[in-house]
Order: sequence, then C-alpha cells, then structure tokens
Amino acid sequence: MATAAVFPQTSMGAGMYESFYLRTVSAREPVGAWIRHTVHKAPGRPPRGSLWCTIFDAARGRPLMHKLTSDELEVPADGWIAVGRAGGAAAGEGRAAEGPGEGGRLTPDLAAGRCGPARWALRWSAQESELRHLRRSFLYRTRLPRTKLTSPAPRARFQGTIEIAGREPLEVDDWAGMVGHNWGAEHAERWIWLHGIDFAESETAWLDVAIGRVKVGRMSTPWVANGALSLDGRRYRIGGLGARGLRVAESPQRCRLHLAGESGLALDADVEVPSETAAGWRYTDPDGSPHDVANCSIARLSIELTLPGADRPRSLTTDHGGAYELGMREQDHGVPLAPFGDG
Repeated sequence: MATAAVFPQTSMGAGMYESFYLRTVSAREPVGAWIRHTVHKAPGRPPRGSLWCTIFDAARGRPLMHKLTSDELEVPADGWIAVGRAGGAAAGEGRAAEGPGEGGRLTPDLAAGRCGPARWALRWSAQESELRHLRRSFLYRTRLPRTKLTSPAPRARFQGTIEIAGREPLEVDDWAGMVGHNWGAEHAERWIWLHGIDFAESETAWLDVAIGRVKVGRMSTPWVANGALSLDGRRYRIGGLGARGLRVAESPQRCRLHLAGESGLALDADVEVPSETAAGWRYTDPDGSPHDVANCSIARLSIELTLPGADRPRSLTTDHGGAYELGMREQDHGVPLAPFGDG
C-alpha cells in the first residue's frame, strides 16, 4: 500500500478527514515541532485544507500554535499534500520557506511552509519502513474501522531550519522524529496516540501505538490498541482485536498504559507532560461534532518491557522524546485551546 492522499478519490456526497503530519524533537533540549496538513470535507461539500503549526519549547511554557485554513488544496506532483500557497523559492535549500503567502507542503523527503509567525524548510529521511497500524490489509479497504492510520516513517531524521518571528532560528540538525498519515469518516470517540524515540538506552528504538474507543449506538467499545515497538532491529506488533490485558489510565497531563504484544511481549508505559507544555486544539468530525485534543510532543516517557524469551526486563527512557496525544469529548480538561476552528 503506497502512501498517497485519499481525499481526491472521495465522492462529493461523502464526508471525510485526512491528515499528513510530522513531529521532530531536539536531542539536546525539550524543543520540538508538530506540523499537520489536513483535509476536512463535510458531506456534499468540497474539501478544504488546513495547515497546523505547533512549536514546543519547555523553557517558554505554552507552545506556539497557529493554523491556516484554505480552499487551495492539492496533491503536488512531487508529493502527498499541499495546503495554501505552499512552497517558495527557498524551500528545501536549508532556509525557511519564503513566498507570497502562507501555506505548506509535505513530500516524501521535504516539509516546507509558512504559517503565521513560523516558517520552516525541513529535509527528512525515513530510517525505517512504513508501519501499518492495522494488521490486516483488507481493513484499509472496508467501512470499519472508520479511522485508518499508518506511519510512512515511524523513525525519521530531519535537517533544516524553523524560524519564528522574534526568536532565534531553530537549527534542525539531525533531529529525530516521524511522519504519519491517517484518514477516515470520523474520529474515534476517544483516542490516545503515543510515539517514543531517542531513548537513552537505544537511539534506534521507537514506539508507535494508537489506542481508541469507538462509539456504537449509545455505548463505547473497550480500548483497542494497534501499533508496534522496534528494538534491536526487531519490530514487535502491539495490540489488535484479540489482545488481552490492555489497561489505560489517562489524563491530559499523564498517561499510564499496560499493553500486550506478539509472542508474549508485555509493555508498561508511563508518560508525563511537563507543566504547561500541552497544545490544545479542537478537531471536528465531518458531521460537525467536536473533539478536544491535548498534544505534547516533548513528553517524558519511560517504558518497562518483558520481551519474548528474555531473562530479565528491559527499560527505555527519554526525557523529552515522547509524543502524547489525547482526543476526548469533554471540554473541562484544563488545557487552553488555540483560537482556531476546524473545517
């Protein structure tokens, strides 16, 4: 399944959303970026694009958040998605994108854009092959689940520059990160996305898992996890419909998870969001119903592992290499929301 935009093939009568996104984080300090290129399509209406830019810096507290929504939306000849007036003469040359207006583009080796006070040009390279979170290929063709997700690059490296008006430029010199892609007819009723990279014990290890509850009538299903852990050159599948023993304790500030994987893998993860560093956004389903989302892409993450056939447990820790996202219906979570609508 090659990575490609889904929205051009969606019928006018259908509703859908789609997102191509990246995260990257400095190895030296709790500074990072989370950039999304999204499509929102209500039934019977043409799709619109949005560019979301979030820059995290724990020393500054609240992240910088800005969003552009535009009717200018396309699949560029060299890549996946372009929103607004994307590109610019300097894009991809190690300088932040310049041009007549705001916009952004993501291709298989470049992210470039300008959004409010921020602009960026980032060359990136995948360090590992794509992760399909859903185990069976046919699930990407069926109506259910109503959210599909993959990570074209679950581990990636980034080079370039992020510029923010009034600040010193961020020189992105071999920062770690990932690139993701999801789409569907509606978001899960409640979800967690957890990504970990740049662990002290292993610079090549990564964790990428999505956990969700789906509304069926008036009820919500139990939590279901899908994803993988990569360690010592081996990829371990996590979760699936038949997985047992999943435990979740979540809030916008902290999350504790117990996950099971293939061949007896057991994983306990503890995520902590540094004070006032969570970004708050509002997502809207194609039918107009909202979710509030708290995301921290410079989170502390510790993992305790029981590996198949191992004599003793393993630990993975990172001070700020975790990305933790919680999507929820409640609006009394205490995370200030960016003043931008969706759709």
